[in-house]
Amino acid sequence: MTANRDTDAAWKYHNGTKHSYHSVRVHPHFLDWDNKPLLFKIYPTLEVMRLPKEFKQTGVAALSAIATTNVPVQGEAVPDLEKLAQLLFLSAGVTKSKKYPGGEIFFRAAACTGALYEIELYIVCADLPGLEAGIYHFGAAEFGLRGLRKGDYRQVLVEATATEPAVACAPVIIICTGTYWRNAWKYRSRTYRHFGWDNGTILANLLAVSSALTLPAKIVCAFNDTQVNRLIGVDTQREVTFSIVAIGHTSTAPPSPPGKIEPLELPVVPYSKAEVDYPAMRQMHEASSLVSAEEVAVWRRNDAWQQGATAKTDGIALQPPSDADIPRDAIEQIILRRGSTRKFSQESITFAQLSTMLDRATRGVQADFLDPLSTLLNDLYLIVNNVDGLASGAYFYARDRQELELLRAGNFRKQAGYLGLEQELPADASMDVFFLADLRRVLDRFGNRGYRAVQLEAGILGGKLYIAAYAQRVGASGLTFYDDD
Repeated sequence: MTANRDTDAAWKYHNGTKHSYHSVRVHPHFLDWDNKPLLFKIYPTLEVMRLPKEFKQTGVAALSAIATTNVPVQGEAVPDLEKLAQLLFLSAGVTKSKKYPGGEIFFRAAACTGALYEIELYIVCADLPGLEAGIYHFGAAEFGLRGLRKGDYRQVLVEATATEPAVACAPVIIICTGTYWRNAWKYRSRTYRHFGWDNGTILANLLAVSSALTLPAKIVCAFNDTQVNRLIGVDTQREVTFSIVAIGHTSTAPPSPPGKIEPLELPVVPYSKAEVDYPAMRQMHEASSLVSAEEVAVWRRNDAWQQGATAKTDGIALQPPSDADIPRDAIEQIILRRGSTRKFSQESITFAQLSTMLDRATRGVQADFLDPLSTLLNDLYLIVNNVDGLASGAYFYARDRQELELLRAGNFRKQAGYLGLEQELPADASMDVFFLADLRRVLDRFGNRGYRAVQLEAGILGGKLYIAAYAQRVGASGLTFYDDD
């Protein structure tokens, strides 16, 4: 049995990192502000190539961009440097800052747990208009690229993904990594869950902007971890690859790599004076790693996923507006407008607004673990507090019928607040969306790596809901929860 198929590891991690009324009181955590990690990865010995900051507006409505699940391939779709910069800025760039007595907070394009931004992006590309083939690290602090290797190394990723077609045809491949300590400073071992959520919100933006730029994009979770980590030269005790995204399309096959993959061993500016190790995170990652092309191919060849929970009774049909009637604010405008609401007014939203969010955010995700495209690993449940035209209560969203099934009527503001770690935000919100998954089914099907996939998908759906809310000028915020309650 491979490590990935020994799913006791995922259960051990999942159960060991649950929040409960008891755990948050018995195991309190106090933040060491003097040791807060640097929020940017910086290679001090490498020169920064600044990226262009002026972009052509896409003009594509945000609600259309997040609902598009498949960009048709029509000849060559190769981004130039400006489009690549636009993708990076609207996915992981610094979009605003706020000064306070102790310093300055930098906010990025996608929501992140604790605003700690532990996800890093690396670009592996062919020759692009304005950019030579190579491997680059995206520096959000300077909005620039640092070259790690010169030449076209895409074939290494083709082999690492067992010849995934989207990777084999992509002129640009983005590698997303998670940096343990930057998030664990606040969240300790629970950080590995956050890798999925925080990578997911970035990918929600990336997929939407790719769609607006008419660039095909596909998320790839099946890859040989060791090969990919070695290619970008990360210290796997501190940082690991979590997902890959193939961007664009070219009919020209990648050439053989220009040379042997030598260790990089590049110095990095320390994140903190000292780092605290939480072994459970690394153990979960190692247990979910794929170690050979054969294992990667088998993982991807699983049978089609059958949707789990289904509605038991007739529900209330959603009432989303037509394409002609949706708000038309462009995707780039909404990403720049988005924040994380810190206080809700308890005012209502309309049923049409709720319908639009659910409809547009859940049409599907282009990913190698979702077949057919319309399936999802997560099911959506709602607590409705104040939605015009919809009774307050707990609901199940039957995606296949686009209906809300009332599970229990009543005012559940108090319960919503409790579930959200006893915070006011979920109690005051007009409605709360919960992502639930049958973890046993996911692990039986995908092994421990299914734990990565299901968390990543939840993050993508959450990121799309953020965009759908702000596109309708409705606030939104993401929260953690008491797991078993």
